[in-house]
Amino acid sequence: MAGKIDFKNVSTSGLESSPHAEALAGLRANEARYFKNKYDIDFTTKPADKAAKLVKYVAKVLLERDIVFASKPLEVCEMMIDTTRWTYVFYESGLAVNVLYDTEPGGKRAVGFKLCMGMDVPDELVQKFKFVRQKSTLAGEIRGSYFVVKGEYS
Repeated sequence: MAGKIDFKNVSTSGLESSPHAEALAGLRANEARYFKNKYDIDFTTKPADKAAKLVKYVAKVLLERDIVFASKPLEVCEMMIDTTRWTYVFYESGLAVNVLYDTEPGGKRAVGFKLCMGMDVPDELVQKFKFVRQKSTLAGEIRGSYFVVKGEYS
């Protein structure tokens, strides 16, 4: 099930097929809280199979580093804040990928990876990235990494 993500009453809805559904739901709620507190924007997701364009967009950006995830995408979210496009894909493996892409030339552009608590680093990212740890009341421990986007995407 998609919709507005409630970070006060964390739900695994839409993520049930993940072996890390509860931890992934906490990670998703953590992102929802960030956007609500920082931008006063509701974090709203939809099933990945109903947003193929967004999944393809993220996959296209990931190809910049020859990354193709074997895991099934479950949910996606996209928001436009000023000139910055934020696109999220939550994968069945427990991984969340976000693309931050400023549409203005010279703006910030990056891909972030967040691993939910309990999941191993995906084979596609092993030996390519180092992950730092972050504590979260909603998600427990999150491990994250990123890379700067060099190409032009729309």
